[in-house]
Amino acid sequence: MAPVLTGLEQFLESTPEWIFGKRLGLLCNPASIDRHYRHARELIDRKLPGQLQALFSPQHGFYAEKQDNMIESNHMLDPVLKIPVFSLYGDTRIPDKNMLDTIDILIVDLQDAGTRVYTFIYTMAYCMEAAKRYGKKVLVLDRPNPINGIATEGNCLSSECISFVGRYPLPMRHGLTIAELALLFNGEYGVECDLDVIPMKNWDRAMYFRNTGLPWIPPSPNLPTPESAMVYPGQVLWEGTNISEGRGTTQPFEIFGAPFIDTNRVLASLGENPLSGVTLRSIVFEPTSNKWQCTPCRGFQIHVTDLHVFKPYLTTLQLLQAVRLHHQNDFKWKPPPYEYEYENKPIDLIIGDKDIRRRVEGFENIVAIEASWQKDLDVFKTNSWKYHLYNQGNGQ
Repeated sequence: MAPVLTGLEQFLESTPEWIFGKRLGLLCNPASIDRHYRHARELIDRKLPGQLQALFSPQHGFYAEKQDNMIESNHMLDPVLKIPVFSLYGDTRIPDKNMLDTIDILIVDLQDAGTRVYTFIYTMAYCMEAAKRYGKKVLVLDRPNPINGIATEGNCLSSECISFVGRYPLPMRHGLTIAELALLFNGEYGVECDLDVIPMKNWDRAMYFRNTGLPWIPPSPNLPTPESAMVYPGQVLWEGTNISEGRGTTQPFEIFGAPFIDTNRVLASLGENPLSGVTLRSIVFEPTSNKWQCTPCRGFQIHVTDLHVFKPYLTTLQLLQAVRLHHQNDFKWKPPPYEYEYENKPIDLIIGDKDIRRRVEGFENIVAIEASWQKDLDVFKTNSWKYHLYNQGNGQ
């Protein structure tokens, strides 16, 4: 099978003529590498000497060193190229005129997680809007959706739950690459900036990240492996509760729990609704930071046994409801703030729909809740197909 070449590698191999002589910015982080682990800023500087004038960093910082939500990073000077690094997760999440005055073209090279609430895609969207405002061009270098480009899952974002973890009516698992999302934002949601994208080569929509042959560099501190990215579209829901999602452990999002959880009772209640493509293993863990720091937590590790039938979002909704059923006195929804929102419950922002949270609270059947969002999900799939850059079974 031919190796998958990222948009970065394609850009370096066949650099567009129109980019020579232009002042460039680069939105990137440690996952912005080629297959030989060389960073995009050094490769672009080598290809286009002196043209890189500024770097931009998303949530978690330029080095992806900031562990948690709402932990800001500062502007800095890149020690390699001696050019400014503008933080877009600090005193602002939107690049201002002074930042963009230094460049003509902003290159975006970020590894997305395939999930609606992953903020990198909204940092890109804010950059696109600012580029439109200040007359700059955006070039997105594509990378794989790590959890494949076919499966979509979940309710589409409700307008009452718009936030930095959801700006557009995407489902939780959107099935698009970051360049396809840029095209969708531009064409479907009215951004309308001067946008160009460079697709990958030999990527197939059916591929999970392990199939690509590319090295995985954690795009954020708590997605250390492709397996953590696979469960993330569901396990991120625990961020809206007092249940640990595994932050402060070596397996964030793959494990979850709290001191009060009775794993036997939770497993027993799932007997009538078996989880597809996954095995739950009872564990005890002790986070070194974040929720329940230095406190033994009882819970589970999620072992995905069949990627093709596993539904991460549906699975965690079922688990969340089971935990709440058996631990109503101890289970709590986490209060605001969350990602700079100070009024809405974090769980509503993550789920993206207040009514679904209420239905989960009311112990409505999760499969029935899933059926209720299917029509909107089908509309999203139909609208998004026109922005597909790749086919299934026929990588470019």
